[in-house]
Amino acid sequence: MRTVGAFLLAGVLGLIVALWTWTRPGDPVFLHQPDTGGVTIHVLNNGFHTDIAVPRAALEAGGGPLAEASRSVGPGDWILIGWGDAKFFVDQSPMEGRIPDGLRAFFRPGNASVVMLDPETGDPARRFEPGMRRTLTLSPEAFAGLRGRVQGSLILIEGRPQLSTSRPGDGAHFFASREHFWIGYLCNSWTARVLNAAGLPIRPARSVTAGEVIAAVDRSVRTALSFSGDRP
Repeated sequence: MRTVGAFLLAGVLGLIVALWTWTRPGDPVFLHQPDTGGVTIHVLNNGFHTDIAVPRAALEAGGGPLAEASRSVGPGDWILIGWGDAKFFVDQSPMEGRIPDGLRAFFRPGNASVVMLDPETGDPARRFEPGMRRTLTLSPEAFAGLRGRVQGSLILIEGRPQLSTSRPGDGAHFFASREHFWIGYLCNSWTARVLNAAGLPIRPARSVTAGEVIAAVDRSVRTALSFSGDRP
């Protein structure tokens, strides 16, 4: 009996280790080459949540539902893209009054979610300390992958994105998402998968934290630069 229990424990521990180290592969040439042009984006970390800032013109150039959603928000040359629980993410009231709702969002599976498009006139990276932001220039193919992953998260009705709510005062709009928020799939998990669609390898189980998303960017850039240096 003890032997069976030991095998079961070893199996559980092995599964945990496997999940913790599991990496979704990417494309090591996601960074643009000098002769292909590229799109510069920022990954922004406020300490617990990550957004991706993209040039509005590039976001809208691809057309389709995401371009329609982008055109509907307030003025600004940049769009911050984020994702989260349909209620907790949008609520701007003091955090101490939102703890019960935060627990609901974390521990109840299947919560409705939204994609945020938040416009900014100036480069949003300037608001973040160097350690809290990363800048990438993606190849056109990589940016198309990123853009397609964001658009694929939207709920469409007759081909059009569905506005869930807007935030008064700053022009941000929140669009209904087909994905679900819970402790196993948080805002940073979503950001990591969007970056993975652009070609960055990620570790899904660890990507619940903003710090892991930034670390994934750093690892990917080192790998891409190494790969580029090895090319004939």
